[in-house]
Amino acid sequence: MKYNFAFLKKILIVFLAVVLCLHCFTGCKKLFGKAEPTGAEVGNNDKAPATAIVTVPGNASDSPTAAPTEIPTEPPIEREKITIHFLDVGQGDSAFIELPGGKTMLIDASVSKASDKIVSFISQKGYDKIDYLVATHPHADHIGGMQAVVEAFDIGEIYMPRATTNTKTYENLLLAIADKGMKIKAASAGMTICEGVEIIAPNSDKYDEMNDYSVVVKITHDNRKFLFMGDAEVLSEKEIMTAGFDVSADVVKVGHHGSGTSSSEAFVKATGAKYAIFSVGEGNSYNHPHYFIVDRWEKSGATVYRTDLSGDIEVVSDGVSLEVKVLGGNYANNN
Repeated sequence: MKYNFAFLKKILIVFLAVVLCLHCFTGCKKLFGKAEPTGAEVGNNDKAPATAIVTVPGNASDSPTAAPTEIPTEPPIEREKITIHFLDVGQGDSAFIELPGGKTMLIDASVSKASDKIVSFISQKGYDKIDYLVATHPHADHIGGMQAVVEAFDIGEIYMPRATTNTKTYENLLLAIADKGMKIKAASAGMTICEGVEIIAPNSDKYDEMNDYSVVVKITHDNRKFLFMGDAEVLSEKEIMTAGFDVSADVVKVGHHGSGTSSSEAFVKATGAKYAIFSVGEGNSYNHPHYFIVDRWEKSGATVYRTDLSGDIEVVSDGVSLEVKVLGGNYANNN
């Protein structure tokens, strides 16, 4: 059998031509048609892939569609307060102090006939203990009611200066203290009673005048300062400043009921006080406070309050604000 090689050759050429055309057609389809899916594509979506959003793990506010969340603010800090009660006890001194932290202090207890008011006042405040009792000096208008106070309350610590007298009032106080088995702490400048409460006088061991033995107490509560002068006179004031004690204060219980023997110009100026408290009895025979002393404090920039005119005077401070309340009125000052 003879083969027609010429014919077979033509068939082979046609077959190769068809194969080549098919190859070219599919190649053009890859170039101009839809591209094959790659590993980076998902599904049959013909759209270009969206920009990726990276979210740091957190709460719902991290979602790109979540509304902005306000940062919560902390509640205001409740600041501890100090409350000072300058009691209207006639011609005498008595200040009951509610210290930060729940502690209490009583500085002086006026004359004996004022003891009922003092004991009643403290009891009605809900206290059965006085943590710190200070007798500034052994004059009857400062310690007269203190025997009753010692007998009525649990007493933490007692501070008195190294000064003695032979009066019955003083002796009765010592007996009341002894009956409770307590010891007196001899007060002197540089002692710390508790946090924020220091003694800045007396600075000497011996004085000619009993008033100069007075225990002078300074209380500091954050930005506010309070000074209790007892009956300290000009000599003691000078010693306090010479010793380098800071006498700046917002409130000063004026020394010796506003007598001219106290409140020297230099001392008044050094305190820079906003308020000056005079503890005096109405129509007293000493004519306290002396008019020129009141004038001196007022000219220094202090607002003057007197127990004989205002009754009990209350001072409240959280260490920043300062408020003075008097019987029949309400005064505030935050400067």
